[in-house]
Amino acid sequence: MRFNEQVVLVTGGGSGIGQQVCLAAAREGARVAVGDLDAERAEQTAAQIRAAGGEAHAFALDVTQPGSVNQFVNGAEAALGGLDVLVNSAGIREIVSVLDLSLEEWNKVMAVNTTGTFLPSQAFARRLVALGRPGRIVNLASTLGISAAPNRAAYTASKHAVVGLTKEMALELGEKNIRVNAVAPGVVRTPLTERYFQDPVQAEVIRSIHAVGRWAEPAEVAHAILFLAEERNGFITGAILTVDGGWTIGKKM
Repeated sequence: MRFNEQVVLVTGGGSGIGQQVCLAAAREGARVAVGDLDAERAEQTAAQIRAAGGEAHAFALDVTQPGSVNQFVNGAEAALGGLDVLVNSAGIREIVSVLDLSLEEWNKVMAVNTTGTFLPSQAFARRLVALGRPGRIVNLASTLGISAAPNRAAYTASKHAVVGLTKEMALELGEKNIRVNAVAPGVVRTPLTERYFQDPVQAEVIRSIHAVGRWAEPAEVAHAILFLAEERNGFITGAILTVDGGWTIGKKM
């Protein structure tokens, strides 16, 4: 198994892409630390893993707070016996015109998506360096980390920042034997985006912007994340892997 006896930490592991990363990693032999702002959802994910014969611990986690992040990293190490992979999947978004976007909403999105990627990565990397251990970090960016869309100024800015942070961390941490990469998904059907799909017109628009003629499921993005996290892909760092069904290659006329 690809992650046998390895410890995988996942932020936002209570639902969506993060949950699928937890489940897929566990099937590949990982011991999983499930972090989520909603402790009940984190425990539900961990319970699914344990019911299938795997090992998992749930943690209440606020990725915007250094104390909470440190407790997550230290608690995962203590409970699971090590640190190998961190997946930063926690995220939120807004849908509002740049002219109407409040500072409060801007700050909230930037805090969760950008600071919430930086703080866990820093805490995880610091601990690995102290232990003299190698490790891998995979961040959740977006196609809106390399392009733009209407009414998503904060989200687009935050995901562009995640792309830049991924490259910067890869550059600085490479000599410490810590690889850092990111995935940039197109539209994925998750609890965060579910309302899009309740409107048949909007669902058809989503389908049409992807060259493959459909949206993504969370498990598909999880597979890409675990590809980047595999030990055997040790020469990949600083990469932004688009998992977008052809969204960014061009538009149909």
